[in-house]
Amino acid sequence: MKRRGIYPGSFDPPTYGHIDIVRRSLEIVDEVVVAVVYNPQKTNYLFTPEERLDMFREEFTEVGDRVIYDSFYGLLVDYVEKMQASIVIRGLRAASDFEYEFQMALMNRHMKPNIDTLFLATGAAHFYTASRLVKEIASFDGSVQGLVPAHVERRLREKLAATS
Repeated sequence: MKRRGIYPGSFDPPTYGHIDIVRRSLEIVDEVVVAVVYNPQKTNYLFTPEERLDMFREEFTEVGDRVIYDSFYGLLVDYVEKMQASIVIRGLRAASDFEYEFQMALMNRHMKPNIDTLFLATGAAHFYTASRLVKEIASFDGSVQGLVPAHVERRLREKLAATS
């Protein structure tokens, strides 16, 4: 039986921090499902779920079918079961992330005791990187080099130009 981990997030856009978590997760589990969380009532996303998944697909061409790309809306634990997984993968940047993520992990475990959460500390090079900050920097035409891959930066610049 393959060990499948679910890596949920908004990933708007994917950063090198997100990519680092996926690559390191592949050393622990057999498959990683990059699961874009979306809320149809939320309108402040810059990219559609499919555009975000496409950016991940472009990054992980060499891993074959070990990364699965999907999106969902609703309770994470229900999605994890639907995907026949038992591991949720979460990246941590700071102590403040841990408090929130720990609370969510405990609530998920309360709802579905068979689901575990695996916390991975973000690599030091990406400790301060957040999608919202990347979008803000790019919106003021600042450099996001080193924060996101070139193909993500290109899409980010195109999207921001189209919305202004």
